[in-house]
Amino acid sequence: MGSEQIGQGGLTSKASPGKATILALGKAFPHQLVMQEFLVDGYFKNTNCDDPELKQKLTRLCKTTTVKTRYVVMSDEILNKYPELAIEGIPTIKQRLDICNDAVTQMAIGASRACIKKWGRSVSDITHMVYVSSSEARLPGGDLYLAGGLGLSPETQRVMLYFSGCSGGVAGLRVAKDIAENNPGSRVLLATSETTIIGFKPPSVDRPYDLVGVALFGDGAGAMVIGTNPVPVTESPLFELHTAIQNFLPNTEKAIDGRLTEEGISFKLARELPQIIEDNIEGFCHKLIGVAGLTDKDYNKMFWAVHPGGPAILNRMEKRLDLLPDKLNASRRALMDYGNASSNTIVYVLEYMIEESRKMKAGAANCDWGLILAFGPGITFEGILARNLTI
Repeated sequence: MGSEQIGQGGLTSKASPGKATILALGKAFPHQLVMQEFLVDGYFKNTNCDDPELKQKLTRLCKTTTVKTRYVVMSDEILNKYPELAIEGIPTIKQRLDICNDAVTQMAIGASRACIKKWGRSVSDITHMVYVSSSEARLPGGDLYLAGGLGLSPETQRVMLYFSGCSGGVAGLRVAKDIAENNPGSRVLLATSETTIIGFKPPSVDRPYDLVGVALFGDGAGAMVIGTNPVPVTESPLFELHTAIQNFLPNTEKAIDGRLTEEGISFKLARELPQIIEDNIEGFCHKLIGVAGLTDKDYNKMFWAVHPGGPAILNRMEKRLDLLPDKLNASRRALMDYGNASSNTIVYVLEYMIEESRKMKAGAANCDWGLILAFGPGITFEGILARNLTI
């Protein structure tokens, strides 16, 4: 597995006493890098499908998603070993979980090691762990295998969040914030890990919505270390997590519908999903920014770290909130480079957010406040009012 972590030089802002902060970020990926322009031919070859209409539809979708590259666990080696994964109607849940369980563990270990290395303290200083995945199912869960792979103390307190989908990364961050703030001196490792093999299927005229996932989703892992009262010199906080909230929208549970079947996970995304998010985003944001005395007049002074569920969601948010085009740059870059990697993607967005912050001109009309947002099954809105400590 490849892994990366960001640098943390040039930090100027101070964290508030007792408030949780993100102290480091890390990520890891499988070795297979897919270029979007080659995806269609490769997918139809691997699934032995020659339907010209489906191929044309996927070609259009690949252009509209704005994704350029992404990483995947799926490989020729896996398909040669498990050719049944590309055949319609064969029970393959056991084979899928055998592959996924191992893959998400290895990626989570890689991302966590990268994050801990950048954090600069010993792995033995990790006191708690939050593990997030919608790509595995087993007892004991991936949290235990991650703890063992990292050599964490058996006394490390663990929490698992399973099948939270795209909102899982921010949900995990909310839980990690609560743990850190209620356990003084603790250091919480948040790890997310996802692979699309759990839902890989051949194209079918009966499931045209599957092609959206083929064109959009990617694999990988992300990690963060969260804690309060950063140790001077040793720790360099990146973001302060001020206030976190979660809302679900009643009677929208069918808008993101996922089922674990004998053939893996099947997803259906409602066409009206971007519209539902657009209709509810402003009220949700007002709840958060009001805590800091901000209003909608401050939107274009704030930073926006938004999980890029797809370009339609970002475009509708931008329009509804009247955001300047550059406000969602970090989200659009993450989508372009990694696809929608489910719970992991918010880690990649935050990395790009720090890069974007360092490009800002001195004296620009920006404040250090902003929002970290994601949307998942429920429909569930996850949001954190945060301060960017790198500007």
